[in-house]
Amino acid sequence: MLRLIARRLLVSAVLVLLVSLLTFLLQAAAPGDTARTILGDHYSPEAHRLLAHRLHLDEPVLVQYAHWLGQALRGDLGSSPISGLDVGAEIAGRLPVTLSLIVCTTTVTAVLGVALGVLSAVRGGRIGRAVDLVSLIGYALPGFWLALVLVALLAVAVPVFPATGYVAFADAPAGWARSLVLPVATLALPGIAVFAKQTRDAMLEALSRDFVTTLRANGASRASVVLRHALRNAAIPVVTLVGLASVGLLSGTVFVEAVFAMPGLGGLAAQATTQHDIPVIQGVVVVFTLVVVAVNLAVDLAYARLNPKVRVP
Repeated sequence: MLRLIARRLLVSAVLVLLVSLLTFLLQAAAPGDTARTILGDHYSPEAHRLLAHRLHLDEPVLVQYAHWLGQALRGDLGSSPISGLDVGAEIAGRLPVTLSLIVCTTTVTAVLGVALGVLSAVRGGRIGRAVDLVSLIGYALPGFWLALVLVALLAVAVPVFPATGYVAFADAPAGWARSLVLPVATLALPGIAVFAKQTRDAMLEALSRDFVTTLRANGASRASVVLRHALRNAAIPVVTLVGLASVGLLSGTVFVEAVFAMPGLGGLAAQATTQHDIPVIQGVVVVFTLVVVAVNLAVDLAYARLNPKVRVP
């Protein structure tokens, strides 16, 4: 297991380095630059040249990247040339918002989706057909439309939850939970149907195996067969879906944070991209990449736990 973790961490370090380099190159190739954003629409070539020199924008791209990487390896992500704020502090202040959305949405989606999938596989009939119907609707629902509907119903027509904003957990745990209900519901509702269908298919395949027949013949209870044996065998594709859903939420949080006016990393990344704020973009990309690495490592460890065959000897 330790060798598995060491190999994954080594590959992840290379991945983070490559992603940061590619992001820097793409940002450098994009139209416009930071100096033009700061100077506005009306500026002289001389003013642009002086500001670009002060920001080191006139240096070769690889030299700029090497300068940024040297600072990043020392734990310094630099400061924003647009706002003047420290990038590391800005990301640290917004990261809890995005992580709260990702963790809560993944938990709600997985728990409810797996429960519905198991119920559908065991009961079948109308419940199975209902899961198929809900899955089809879940695939088709536009997230932006769903967010607006939830706000109209549960924040305007019936003011149960706040329509916008975010409350830190340390300030008020109850307020934190209420501020996350509508955003998490927007992200989770389509995913629950997907999890339910995937779990049901995996459970039906597991329940059709010979070991289930043997367990039943030996007098094992139905709950034991379903929860301890069949669900464990059906968990591997579900774990894969958990990893994919968590990574996919990195992009989903961007529009949710915009709709519900939440100060997360998604909004920061979108704003920094339009302003060519390279230090902020680099910092957000590195954090997002580290989140993906952590999710993939957790999925690999779950695989090794559920299926010893994948462990490195």
